Amino acid sequence: MKILCVCLGNICRSPAAEGALRKLAPDWTVDSAGTGGWHVGDPPYGAMQQAASARGMDLSDLRARQFTPADFDHFDLILAMDAQNRADIEAQRPKGNTTPVRLMADRDVPDPYYTRDFDGALDLIEAAAAQLVSDTTALPSA
Repeated sequence: MKILCVCLGNICRSPAAEGALRKLAPDWTVDSAGTGGWHVGDPPYGAMQQAASARGMDLSDLRARQFTPADFDHFDLILAMDAQNRADIEAQRPKGNTTPVRLMADRDVPDPYYTRDFDGALDLIEAAAAQLVSDTTALPSA
């Protein structure tokens, strides 16, 4: 399973989702990206790294990158952190591509860069990651 997690800047929510999925499903290929390019090359935001570390996730080796249309061809599933990012991803979909794009959680994951609620965002992300892993491992093998 190859999954891409996408948020706005790729410094808070999507790297946290990448960390959560890597922790729960170490045999999956998981990456993250941002729809915006402001932070390309930057590590995850310090406060998110600290909050994730307290939950056993090391995000220190991750670096922000920007989502590109080529990502549709490299992943089995693309997870957006909110509806606006989902729309921005869909706007870049190559004609004929059928890679599923869905929200990470059953609602938008608020951006902790602005809300300052890193633990609240992690609560939503970890619950959604656990549900995804559970749903996926329950599928019959192909």
